[in-house]
Amino acid sequence: MPNRQTDILFQLIHALEKSEKRNFKLYIQRNSGNKDLKIIELFDAIDKLKEYDEVILLKKLSSIEKPQLSNVKTHLYKQLLASLRVIKTSESIDLQLNEQLDYARILYNKGLYHQSLKILEKIKEIAVANHHHTFLIQAISFEKKIEALHITRSLQDRAEILSAEAEAVNQKRATITKLSNLALQLYSWYIKNGHARNANDETIVKQFFFEKLPDNYNSLKGFYERLYIYQSFCWLAYIRQDFLMYYKYTQKWVDLFHEEDNMIANETIHYIKGMHNLMNAHFDLRNHKKFEATIKVFEAFSKSSVAKQLDNTRIHTFVYLNSAKLNQHILSGRFTEAMKLLPEIEDKLNEYALFIDKHRILVINYKIAMVYFGAGDYNKCVDYLHKIINDQIDLRTDLQCYARLLHLIAHYELGNYSLIEYLTKSVYRFMAKMKRLTVIEEAMFKFLRNSFHVNRSELKILFQDLLETLKQFEKTRFETRTFAYLDVISWLESKVSQKPMAEIIKEKFIGSNR
Repeated sequence: MPNRQTDILFQLIHALEKSEKRNFKLYIQRNSGNKDLKIIELFDAIDKLKEYDEVILLKKLSSIEKPQLSNVKTHLYKQLLASLRVIKTSESIDLQLNEQLDYARILYNKGLYHQSLKILEKIKEIAVANHHHTFLIQAISFEKKIEALHITRSLQDRAEILSAEAEAVNQKRATITKLSNLALQLYSWYIKNGHARNANDETIVKQFFFEKLPDNYNSLKGFYERLYIYQSFCWLAYIRQDFLMYYKYTQKWVDLFHEEDNMIANETIHYIKGMHNLMNAHFDLRNHKKFEATIKVFEAFSKSSVAKQLDNTRIHTFVYLNSAKLNQHILSGRFTEAMKLLPEIEDKLNEYALFIDKHRILVINYKIAMVYFGAGDYNKCVDYLHKIINDQIDLRTDLQCYARLLHLIAHYELGNYSLIEYLTKSVYRFMAKMKRLTVIEEAMFKFLRNSFHVNRSELKILFQDLLETLKQFEKTRFETRTFAYLDVISWLESKVSQKPMAEIIKEKFIGSNR
């Protein structure tokens, strides 16, 4: 995958579709003079670059000198956004409301107060219907300004009506802000730390949660209030690995959108994220049939005009749908089938490299590594784990720890015993430093250290002993994080029974569906 480019103009130009590039040039021709010929030249030059390199770029520009480049780039960036705004207004309620607010201000500045008030009333109706309280506040504030500064002879008791509207929407907005802050802070905790490591972690998170949660949260009925309440409970449950609670609130999250289906188009990313978490909940609970049914619903959504309309929604839908499909194959032991998905996933990851966040790349790379491990292609597994281990980012310390553990086991499978002793010490130190060692990891490190010094006939006994040790912790919440990242039990059972790991998982999958 290519390195992410940091030049914002390069990113924007390479995010444009052909129709958007064509529209930009038409926009410049209509609205600009000869002075903008330089930005067209710069646009064409950057569009042809595969990677941003200023030295190469300047060689391609005949009319722009190095001292001018920064100003011309800034001008081009602004003109690109202006051209996109013209053609994208119809795609978003937010952009439509912003446009109407602009019209209201223009009419007000012309002294046409009544026309401005009519538009503001229309804005309020649309904002209320779509739960856009920020626009509602702006419209009411503008109405108050007009009524306070000019004699409009509008409705009687207008001051009292506007004051009451402003008070109600401000209270509502304050509650939404408080709840959205809580959801964001919990999600941020998870992105940084992963699941709670122990009872102390859980106590800290729960204490923070209930201190921030409004006392009247059960009586709140607004769309956004409920959305952020469900999200907050969802992240709390996921951090605690309470997967039943996680499922309960992800289902409420998705159901909220199905109750008010117009909000799917207005808050598409929130809906996509909700579906992603619902599919994850089914995966974690091994709800095979519901997992499959939810994937089908999401796959149908991925083909809808709402999902396809924006780059952002199209990319997120692709990532979460394919992440779910990989999980489905991993859950059922169909690793060979999962490998058939990988070429398209790789192609799309390369295509979307500029636009997918590092956390999502981290997770996808780990899932691909798991697919190769389950399929017995340990070299490929190691290649993908290197992408995680060598990427020094302060995200998901839990995932980085288990990537190293899986990396260690893959080298064990490859018979790279000269590396194992060094890697065992290195991974042990890393996990201890990150305070990620559980009884399960301690037992696995002990097994790996002891396995060097026994012959193959005794090795099976060690595998059996480790399997019996770990099985005691399958139902212990704080000791089962490893099982969520790597099916160690199935790996050990494959060693004891001398069957492929994929076959062991398939047998369990078939048995659980009877």
